[in-house]
Amino acid sequence: MFVVTPRNDVSFFSKALALAAVLAVLTACSEEKKVEAPEVVRPVKVAEVAAPDQGRRLEYSGSVKARTEMNLGFRVAGKVTERLVDVGDRVSHGEVLARLDDVDYELAVRRSEADLASAQKQVEITELAYRRADSLHSKNITSQSELEQAALARDQAVSARQSAQSALDQARNQVAYTELKSDQNGIVTTVSADIGQVVSIGTPVMAVAVDGGKEVQVAVPEVEVGQFKPGKTIKVRFWSATDLVLDGKVREVAGSADTQSRTFAVRVSLPEDQRVLLGMTATIEATEDNAVQTWSIPLAALGKKEGQPVVWIVDRQKGTVSSRTVTVADFSDDGVRISQGLEKGDLVVSAGTQFMQEDMKVKLPETVASRFGSVSSMSTASIAP
Repeated sequence: MFVVTPRNDVSFFSKALALAAVLAVLTACSEEKKVEAPEVVRPVKVAEVAAPDQGRRLEYSGSVKARTEMNLGFRVAGKVTERLVDVGDRVSHGEVLARLDDVDYELAVRRSEADLASAQKQVEITELAYRRADSLHSKNITSQSELEQAALARDQAVSARQSAQSALDQARNQVAYTELKSDQNGIVTTVSADIGQVVSIGTPVMAVAVDGGKEVQVAVPEVEVGQFKPGKTIKVRFWSATDLVLDGKVREVAGSADTQSRTFAVRVSLPEDQRVLLGMTATIEATEDNAVQTWSIPLAALGKKEGQPVVWIVDRQKGTVSSRTVTVADFSDDGVRISQGLEKGDLVVSAGTQFMQEDMKVKLPETVASRFGSVSSMSTASIAP
């Protein structure tokens, strides 16, 4: 049997009171922490909606060409003996570009000259015979038939002389055709034959881009060719001069597709500008006809709620987000286009939409919040991890 002394009772109760005090303090601290725990505010990445686009933009690349480009070839066959120009040289009307060996053609001229001289002598002989027959006929020495035969021989000789003259003119023309001349002022763009090469009649030897209007030629697939009609205004940009933007017009749309690429050639006329050079790479920009205006947002800003596409809009005043149903027009390389449900100035959550809830408190980065009035479409703010 154990006996507890009064001294031990006092020590035991002292320790119990101290433990109770500690527990009370810990409980109070825990309750205080619960009361002071702040509401969860999620940092977000945002994009401000700018003015709507006026339809889907169509872009195609091509090169600058002359509106008229001539493929030049000799009108006679022969061996090239001279080439007087190179690619890039400027030529003028009537300038000689190349020559053929003309020895055989000069010989043909001499033969034609001899034939003409012979035909001329024959005319003179038949003319004398006709006069003699006419004199004898007037004296009733020869018959009428003999006079008619003399007249016929004279006429045949005259016709033979005319034929010989034509042959001589043709031979002289062929000599002239051994020189390839430019018909227009322009720039040589292609040289397809050189000295020593034998070419046939009409074989393209050179190409000359005629001075005057310039165009951009692009290849358009058949699904888009309907958007290009003659007379439509097109924006044209140039890779070598980013500050050069011209308003062109569709001049011609090919009536049939290319057999290999199955694309249609579209030529866009350019206004006169000295900075535009032949061969420059250009990009044309066009919009769809009768297109519905759309707003561009990042692809990550598009979410889904109850099977419907939505975006989460930030209320600038309350600092909360709410979902809004939108209509998707189409997708682009850098985002998605919305045709209904957005307005200019709306602030949409551009990342982490799967974590959003109705009336959730969000935190906007100060760098963005201070620029709400001037931030442009697709501008984003840094998001805290």
